[in-house]
Amino acid sequence: MTYRRGDVLLVRFPNSERVTYGKRPALVVQADGPFPGADRRLVACITSNRSRVGQTRIVVDKNSATGREMGLLMDSVIVVDDLATVFDDEVDKVMGRCPAMTKVENALKVLFDLI
Repeated sequence: MTYRRGDVLLVRFPNSERVTYGKRPALVVQADGPFPGADRRLVACITSNRSRVGQTRIVVDKNSATGREMGLLMDSVIVVDDLATVFDDEVDKVMGRCPAMTKVENALKVLFDLI
């Protein structure tokens, strides 16, 4: 299946020790287009841990228009500074689309010192 920038996916996201994983929502942040290794996606973690705030994190309420479009089941935070590469076979499903990609792009600029 083809996944696009802004898709919210339910994936096997690696835990911090990078050995085990948990199923969680993640946001595709890489550009669309053909890339070497096109069977994988660069994604940002989405967590329900609302204490994880800062310039590289975007809070999304599940009942907001954004939360509903993303398909979130809980109030969440897009953690742009927690990125992982996941293979397509680690994707369970597409949950929705993120309409707040400008905020995500601004957070990525902060993360990579591009502003």
